[in-house]
Amino acid sequence: MVMHVQPMGPAARTEQVAFDRRELGVILTLYGRMVAAGEWRDYGISHLSDVAIFAIFRRTAEYPLYRIEKRPKLRERQGMYCVIGMDGQILKRGHDLKTVLRVLERKLIRVVDP
Repeated sequence: MVMHVQPMGPAARTEQVAFDRRELGVILTLYGRMVAAGEWRDYGISHLSDVAIFAIFRRTAEYPLYRIEKRPKLRERQGMYCVIGMDGQILKRGHDLKTVLRVLERKLIRVVDP
């Protein structure tokens, strides 16, 4: 009988992409403003081996309205940050997180009737 032993401890961990404190601060500031405006209600965060995802939901337990993704492997190409819509379309991609998130801030701008 052959047994395969999985390594435990630090050697067992695979590298994961994660949002750092500054990135989460930028994302959560926008998220808080959108919650206050009644647009968003829930979020989820996933840290995988090649991508970190901040998923935004209108209601709990539904498909995300938007996904904010961080893919460091694309840093030298089109930029490691992108916003993806519900239909999978890339709405904005770039090197600067604040610039990329502006595509979502447009929802906060509303026409006010005099």
